[in-house]
Amino acid sequence: MKTHNLTRILILGIFFIGLLKINAQDLHYSQFYNSPQNINPALTGVFKGDHRFTLSMRDQWRFVPVPWFTLSGSYDRQYYFANSDKHFLGLGAFFNHDRQGDSKLNLSSLNISGSYHRILTPNHIVSGGLVLGFASRGFNSTTLTWDKQWDGEAFNSGLGSGESFGDLERINFLESGVGFNYRYQKDSRTHIDAGISALHLIKPKQSFYGASSVKLPQRITFSAVGNIKILNAFDIQLHALHQLQGEYDETIFGGLGKIYLSQKRGKEVQVHVGMGYRTAKSFIPTMAVQYNNVYASLSYDVDTNEFNDILSSNKGGPEIHVRYFIVNVKDLKEVKVCPIY
Repeated sequence: MKTHNLTRILILGIFFIGLLKINAQDLHYSQFYNSPQNINPALTGVFKGDHRFTLSMRDQWRFVPVPWFTLSGSYDRQYYFANSDKHFLGLGAFFNHDRQGDSKLNLSSLNISGSYHRILTPNHIVSGGLVLGFASRGFNSTTLTWDKQWDGEAFNSGLGSGESFGDLERINFLESGVGFNYRYQKDSRTHIDAGISALHLIKPKQSFYGASSVKLPQRITFSAVGNIKILNAFDIQLHALHQLQGEYDETIFGGLGKIYLSQKRGKEVQVHVGMGYRTAKSFIPTMAVQYNNVYASLSYDVDTNEFNDILSSNKGGPEIHVRYFIVNVKDLKEVKVCPIY
């Protein structure tokens, strides 16, 4: 057997060993704080404004035979009670699409999240949230190659695979989850959110072959994001995330420095620069820009684990988030119950 064939077998073997551990994990973002509904439904409606739109994209492992692409979009808003300043609601919807590998193995989901926020005092808010959704997982068998397509001298795509998948190429299931969050807010630039959530609450079946024992394990998430005003033109954001799902265990932590280049109304400009770290030996340099109600961020995972050392010198993957807020003009007689900073 030729040396390059042995190398290919070794690489594929290493990959599939890793896949045994990876297939139990959900999609994940290094900038988890920019995809709050994917982390905790209790964070629905927790922002300064009335409407929030977010688009997220992650492209990782482009250098191996099985790249992983993730796309998400979300919307959420706040609902206030006219006769009470003690509580308000959050309502939102979000979709996710995850695709990986030669078979285009994919997971698409559409979810609705809702939250109830109780204002204990102007500085303390507790929240509970629910998420319900529909998910579909599938793959494309026509993009795969098989041993029966070897004609004795070369690969021949015109030969049949000898495999019949029928209706086994896609499965559908329901999503569910709950979450809790506590917010302390001193003012518009000093606040902290700390929460816990459990997703895939009903542990849906995910087997393509109807095996009842193959269920999607629950994902338990602990998260905390805090913003601290240091100077009139400078803040620090600190964030941490810990997730458990089956044998999968991930921790991310990091920070951002936020520089206020302009605080003039209508021309507000911020630049954010920071670094994060994932316990899978990934460093995450991050940069973001905010102009008035438009925010865009870019990070790039710099992987230093052994898996990447074996496969390629082109390590890591980019991640982009774009966010837009809408703040409604209020009537003079209307009083907003509580600003969410």
